[in-house]
Amino acid sequence: MKMNELMIYQIFPLRAFVDEDTTHGVLEVKDWIKHIQKIGMNAVYFSPVFSSSNHGYDTKDFRCIDERLGTNEDFKEACAALKEAGIKVILDGVFNHVGREFWAFKDVQEKKWDSPYKDWFYINFDGNSGYDDGFWYEGWEGHYELVKLNLDNEGVRQHLLDAVGMWIDEFGIDGLRLDVAYMLNRNFMKCLVDFVHSKDPEFLMIGEMLHGDYNQLVNQELLDSVTNYECYKGLYSSFNTHNMHEIGYSLNRQFGPEEWTLYKGLPLYNFVDNHDVERIATQLNEKELLPLIYAMMFGMPGIPGVYYGSEWGIEGKKEQGSDDSLRPRIKELVENELTEYIGHLAEIRKNSPALKYGDYHQLAIAPDVLVFQRKSQEDRIITAINIGNEEFTAHFDAQAGQGTDLISREKVDFGGGLKVPAKKAMMIRTEEVSIS
Repeated sequence: MKMNELMIYQIFPLRAFVDEDTTHGVLEVKDWIKHIQKIGMNAVYFSPVFSSSNHGYDTKDFRCIDERLGTNEDFKEACAALKEAGIKVILDGVFNHVGREFWAFKDVQEKKWDSPYKDWFYINFDGNSGYDDGFWYEGWEGHYELVKLNLDNEGVRQHLLDAVGMWIDEFGIDGLRLDVAYMLNRNFMKCLVDFVHSKDPEFLMIGEMLHGDYNQLVNQELLDSVTNYECYKGLYSSFNTHNMHEIGYSLNRQFGPEEWTLYKGLPLYNFVDNHDVERIATQLNEKELLPLIYAMMFGMPGIPGVYYGSEWGIEGKKEQGSDDSLRPRIKELVENELTEYIGHLAEIRKNSPALKYGDYHQLAIAPDVLVFQRKSQEDRIITAINIGNEEFTAHFDAQAGQGTDLISREKVDFGGGLKVPAKKAMMIRTEEVSIS
């Protein structure tokens, strides 16, 4: 499956499936499959599942599922059920650092300079750590519970590749999302990409990237996609300030028709929230705009991502020192109007070559309104979003007299301009596609 075909559902399993009463929580995902299909998602991205000490990003063992989720056999059963339902499985690849309980680091703690694994990390035996280990080591961005791996070390590389190979061979995973890819050792990344593609040429590689030039990681040599944080910020900020010029600028800068635009044709990973940021239902000042921000995300270039629970409007505020409120336990799946709306958007995208592969061209913009076109050889969709309180008439050359709004399923007449109702989104398939 090509990246452009994906619609990704993100789950944080160490919170979604785990509480004091669970022992085989990862098996709960089998009960989510019909719900995931109902909202049209065809891939599940699991945030960390490897054995860890706390939040999942402090790995203890790359070859074992976290014991709080169950056993490797449990996860194998869960993966098989997802794949039987036609849902791809993407795992969080946390390869930049490990936890202090990682087996090789524990060996160094015990044997110091006599440990055969001392070169797996960046260690200075002339110093000391805040944990009084008797040696200093580099932690990730100053977090010393996260021990930075020496990815130039051949032993480290081989250990990680062997582990990834096991997840591919035994569990049939379809892809990896590389944690902190923006700072991950590029030589190791290239080595990893070559390795997974030698096993499966269509294996999916997505990277976490915040700022900078996404082309550095998304190219034929390295990754298929990265997280589009620029447009994430542009989405909620534009909706909260009633300034569509912000997201309009980002979309033009990234995907516009001019030669200088940055990411034409790149399937960036879009989202309105995830496990690291506030839930969109909390972030938005006007909750009634929730459906519209999802319509914008499904209409714009890139791959749409939905974070578990947000499809029915869960709230979650980022707190100082804790992300727990962003990653709740889910004991009951909820389906409401927002859930149905997102499922409808996913069905529209699934059946639209233009929304999956088409170019991007802005047609009209105002503080509360953005109208843009996505066009492929066989399909053309005009998306119009109005977050204001009044109907807006957008004037542009539609290159067609009529169309059908795929959201409302109503006919649309472009004569006299496109009338976009207040607080509505439209995805209009034009009746005649221009080939000019």
